[in-house]
Amino acid sequence: MAPQSEPTLGQPKTGASIPQLFTWEEIGIHSGQGSSKQDQWLVINRKVYDISNFYRQHPGGSRVISHFAGQDATDAFTAFHKDETLVKKYLNSLLIGELASDQPCCEPSKNELLLKDFRDLCVTVKKMGLMNSNYLFFGLMFLHIILLDIAAWMIIYYFGTSWVPFIFSTLTFATAQVQYGWFQHDLGHISVFQGTKQNRWFHMLVMGTLQGGPASWWNHMHNQHHAKPNCYRKDPDLNMHPLLFSLGKKLSRELGKMKKKSMPYNYQHKYFSVVAPGAVVPFFQLITFYFIYTRKKWLEFFFMLTFYIRIFLMYIPLMGFKVFMAHYWIARFLQGSWFIWVTQMNHIPMHIDYDRNLDWVSAQLAATCNVEQSWFNDWYTGHLNFQIEHHLFPMMPRHNYWKVAPLVKSLCAKHGVDYQTKSLLTAFADILHSLKESGDAWLEAYLHAKTDL
Repeated sequence: MAPQSEPTLGQPKTGASIPQLFTWEEIGIHSGQGSSKQDQWLVINRKVYDISNFYRQHPGGSRVISHFAGQDATDAFTAFHKDETLVKKYLNSLLIGELASDQPCCEPSKNELLLKDFRDLCVTVKKMGLMNSNYLFFGLMFLHIILLDIAAWMIIYYFGTSWVPFIFSTLTFATAQVQYGWFQHDLGHISVFQGTKQNRWFHMLVMGTLQGGPASWWNHMHNQHHAKPNCYRKDPDLNMHPLLFSLGKKLSRELGKMKKKSMPYNYQHKYFSVVAPGAVVPFFQLITFYFIYTRKKWLEFFFMLTFYIRIFLMYIPLMGFKVFMAHYWIARFLQGSWFIWVTQMNHIPMHIDYDRNLDWVSAQLAATCNVEQSWFNDWYTGHLNFQIEHHLFPMMPRHNYWKVAPLVKSLCAKHGVDYQTKSLLTAFADILHSLKESGDAWLEAYLHAKTDL
């Protein structure tokens, strides 16, 4: 019998019985960048997968998986997949080899010891039952939102459309819509029900019938944000840069040096409060319908139509079309303002850059911060005051964030990772301070940039 050859480094051999071994340097070549966008490999638990022909069929979206091409995706895989055993069955057809034994568990740019301790923490978290949902909590949360929604209509029904009931109804409707937003966020992260299907169906119902948006669009955008937070060209939440805002000192200096000026960025801290929510509202309305049409998500389109039919039938007979339009768009603006300030207080003041391929913990902590806990802060932010814990464990039910927070703090302290916690007002103020600093950095670079003669 001929002796078996030793596994070697290099390109995979089809049909080989011995696993092909690779180095991080070889894997990094297949990053889907430049002229070979479809040449994409990634690593999960030291196994190497070729996703070049799969990423477009990825159920979570082609972009989110492509963001890890040429990188280790182990912790992102764990964070986004509830049933890892089931998903791994589909990965077998993509398997082309594994890391060589002399290769570390992650790329040199990552903190191997920190990752090891974090993965141990993930095991502890599951043993503590912190990934299990409390149905009573979510049931009461949903009930109080429904009551707010009904109250907005009853105020008009009983008191008419004079300015006092109009204002109170508008505020109540906006509050209900914001709280629906936090609830659909829970469903989108598969954290309300144990089963994925139940979360997906209720997500479509809440996002569609109760909010008027497509759940699949939210998943497509939000999963990318969690995968690479504050990474320019990978995090969709940075799409406002540079159209409306210049975010982060580094990116702002680049814009200035290139003499780019879509807006007077040095005044962005002054126009943020009006422009950001004012742009978000029509943008969401238009982009969601465009997404539905291009992706042919007709079931979600049906759910969206039920939302508009519902509010038309509830409000127009009571207040007429013109007053209803004022009621609806003012409420949407208030909702957009609430949403923008809460979601950006944890991110805009933090580090914004291109993808530096940091380890999971360092990447999330560099891009997120917390806001102090109180019953009001928890309710007002949908528990996104625990943004650090949410980003590290996106499928964890929000009522368990406060339980895991001390463990995360301890992990960060051990490895010297900055764990920031602020008051709510400080977090809001930091948005404006950060925008001013970025705007000033842009202006300085813009004024001193050399122009081609």
